[in-house]
Amino acid sequence: MAGHTDNEVMIKAPFDLVWNMTNDLENWPQLFSEYASVEVLQRTGDTTTFRLTMHPDEDGKVWSWVSERETARDVRTVWARRVEPGPFAYMNIRWEYEEEPEGTRMRWTQDFEMRPDAPVDDPTMTDHINRNSRIQMDLIRDKIEQRARETVGA
Repeated sequence: MAGHTDNEVMIKAPFDLVWNMTNDLENWPQLFSEYASVEVLQRTGDTTTFRLTMHPDEDGKVWSWVSERETARDVRTVWARRVEPGPFAYMNIRWEYEEEPEGTRMRWTQDFEMRPDAPVDDPTMTDHINRNSRIQMDLIRDKIEQRARETVGA
């Protein structure tokens, strides 16, 4: 059995600002609450390989992995996958952006499967990702909307 999540948020800001802020990997520790650091390992065209390191979890464990991310601004889509899957057999993420009259809709879909020896199963991870995606998307929305207000006021 595999896991699948699909979450979205409406951000009251122009596409260019949403795209630029959410694809500025080096700034992710300031955009997401869960990431302690991002280390870019390689950039080739629109593809970036990078290491993400999270803040310690409730047990003090620090999770870190390498991912690859390909951006396609012309179709307003990003494809990402874990290169070092860790407890996942695989993890694929798709970010989609849609410009609407009230702002930009950002959607994340994640397809994954947990390894048999992982600490949680697919349904448990699906629930966790859904909960956490909503938290992170709300934080990102608030930060981008704040930047949009500051830019208009400048």
